[in-house]
Amino acid sequence: MAKIPFRFDQVGSLLRPKALKEAREKFKNGEITKAELTQVEDTEIIKVIEKQKKVGLKAVTDGEFRRRWWHLDFIAGLNGITVYDFTTTAFGVTTEAQGTYVSDKLSFDKNHPFLEHFKFTNVHAGEAIAKQTIPGPNMIFLDSFILSKQYNENPVYQTVEEFEKDLIHTYQEAIQAFYDAGCRYLQLDDTSWGGLFDERFRGMITQNGYDPDELIQKFGDITEAVLSKKPEDLAVTFHFCKGNFQSHWLYNGSYDKIAKRLLGISQFNGFFLEFDDERSGSFEPMANIGEQYLVLGLITTKTPKLEDKEQLKLRIKEATQYVPLNQLCLSPQCGFSSTHEGNKVTEEDQWAKLALVIEVAKEVWEDA
Repeated sequence: MAKIPFRFDQVGSLLRPKALKEAREKFKNGEITKAELTQVEDTEIIKVIEKQKKVGLKAVTDGEFRRRWWHLDFIAGLNGITVYDFTTTAFGVTTEAQGTYVSDKLSFDKNHPFLEHFKFTNVHAGEAIAKQTIPGPNMIFLDSFILSKQYNENPVYQTVEEFEKDLIHTYQEAIQAFYDAGCRYLQLDDTSWGGLFDERFRGMITQNGYDPDELIQKFGDITEAVLSKKPEDLAVTFHFCKGNFQSHWLYNGSYDKIAKRLLGISQFNGFFLEFDDERSGSFEPMANIGEQYLVLGLITTKTPKLEDKEQLKLRIKEATQYVPLNQLCLSPQCGFSSTHEGNKVTEEDQWAKLALVIEVAKEVWEDA
C-alpha cells in the first residue's frame, strides 16, 4: 500500500540505546568532541533504522536520536529563538527542563541542522520511506509567545498579526527545505492544542489576554496557512498526544472542543491521535473528519504491558461507528522517547509493541 499514513505506522521517537546515552554524557562532561558524539549517533541511527525495517515498518525515522527534546531542538535552530533552563513539576515529577521564547524576528535558518539529519536518515532508509518529524507552529505560538513570561516582558513584535505572518513564513520555508532535501513524509507534532481544552491551561491563556476558544480557530488558520504552499507530492500528517515525559502526561480533557477545527484541516493526509486510555474520551468527536486518515493511537508507550490483540480489534471496530474502516490506521499513541530519558519501558517492550501494531493491522486490513 503506497498511501501515507500507512495502515501500521509509528509516531517517531525511539528509546535511546545505552551507547548513545553514555556518549551524550561524555560529551556533556567534555570527555569527547562533538564529532565523536556524532559518530556514535550515526552508528546507532543506522542500527535502529535496520531494526525498524526488520520489524516490518514501512516508514522509518532516526528515532530522534540526535535530539534532547522532541520539539525544542528544532525550535532552537530557528532564527529569533532563545533557549533557557528551568525546573518544572508540570508532568508530576520535578525535573530540569528547557524552554524557548521569541527574542527577535522569527525566520527559518537555511542551514538548520535537521536538514542534514534528514538526509542521513534518507540515505540509510533504503527501500523504506524516511519519515521526518518536527514540532508544529502552534508550539511556538503558545509556549514561546502567548504564555512566555520572557516574551511578554520584552515583546519583539508590535502586533500579534506581525508575529503570525513570520511564524507562517518560517514554517513554509522549513517545509520546502525538507522537501528539497528529499523528504516526502513529514509529520507536525503539535501538543499545544491540548492547552485549548485543558482547564488549567485555558486559565493561563486567559490570564495572558487571549481567548482559548478563539485560539482554536486561530491555531487552525495558522496551520492551514503553513500548509498552503506545500508541494503536492509531500505527505504531511499531524500528531497529538497529551504530553509524554518519562511516562507522565501534561494535559487533561477530551477532543470535543478541538475536533471540528483540527479535523477540518484538509491539507493533512492523516491524524495520529492518542486513544490509549479512558483519558482520551470517546471516538465520537472523530465523526468530524473529512477524507483524511485517522491513525488510532491505541497502543500505549507509557507502560510496558502488551495490549490484548482482540481488545485492540474491538476498539478499532468501535471507532468504525464514526470513521469508515478504510480511513483508519493503527500506531502507538506516542513516541517511546519524547525526551532523551525515554519512557519507563524497555527496548524489548518497544519492539514488541511495534510488532503488535503490525500484526493487528495485517489482520484487520487486507491492504496492510
